[in-house]
Amino acid sequence: MQIGTRKKLIVVGDRVLILPDKDKDKTKHGLYLPPGVKEKEKVQSGYIMQVGPGYPVVNPNYMDQEPWSTTPKDPVKYIPLQAEEGDYALFLKESAIEIEYEDKQYLVVPQSSILMLVRPDAFER
Repeated sequence: MQIGTRKKLIVVGDRVLILPDKDKDKTKHGLYLPPGVKEKEKVQSGYIMQVGPGYPVVNPNYMDQEPWSTTPKDPVKYIPLQAEEGDYALFLKESAIEIEYEDKQYLVVPQSSILMLVRPDAFER
């Protein structure tokens, strides 16, 4: 079996893929923070690149399907996440899992660890 060179990253469940904000390595005055200071911080921020389908819920109508039905019902439905691609998120750093994909560092975070979202169009109203 030969695997193609194209890859697709799929986030599952209630997880969110975040590109960490690299500007947090320095202060407002342009001073770079040493690694020890950054590790003590409990909150981190970044841009949401991809979101999972949501919280899985068993479809209650799945069992009511007639065996002869030609349109199968999906056994699982999803409650969508509040986070969306393009949002800026503040989240608990201790819940994040670091990964590297195509030479970039990302964080996988459960939605329950996100404290706040800033949506690009939130202040344009």
